[in-house]
Amino acid sequence: MARKKEYIEADVIEKAMNVFWRNGYETTSMQMLEKEMGINKFSIYSSFGSKHGLFLESVKCYKKKLNKLIGLLKSSTKGLDGLKDYFIDFIEFSKDNEIGKGCLITNTAHEVREDTDEKIKQVLSSFTNEVRDVFKSVLAQDKSKDELTLEAQADYLIISMIGLSSASKLFNRIQLDHYIEHIFKNV
Repeated sequence: MARKKEYIEADVIEKAMNVFWRNGYETTSMQMLEKEMGINKFSIYSSFGSKHGLFLESVKCYKKKLNKLIGLLKSSTKGLDGLKDYFIDFIEFSKDNEIGKGCLITNTAHEVREDTDEKIKQVLSSFTNEVRDVFKSVLAQDKSKDELTLEAQADYLIISMIGLSSASKLFNRIQLDHYIEHIFKNV
């Protein structure tokens, strides 16, 4: 007879997401996950197959949370000002007390090496491209921009977003606001 789970899967996934978010994929150990999630390795392997499987579920959880911000951006008719609002809102989204955690995807991308699992690379790339496409669609509200300009500006913004998410872990809010101001002077 199968044992009944003594935890709510969505809750432990969110706890795991926070561990991966703070530490990245490679640095996160099974012991860290066990401690944060409040379940043992056997339960983790039983429910998610591996650390890798748990990470992929954590990314889904992260996307669900970030989609609230992305949804606001998609529905915005403010064009560039809507994009700037997204960058500002992201700083609040990524805070852990007064310290920024950055972005789960960016933090993990910093660890990517040649031998990184292809599925993880694909998930990171796909997620980043989805956000970039939203940036491009918002930029397209300005009908004077041609396709080449939209592509270049979307690339600039997604790379700037990666920079902002990394910077949010180290710099204060005034410095981050200055960075955002300069990003949008160049678009």
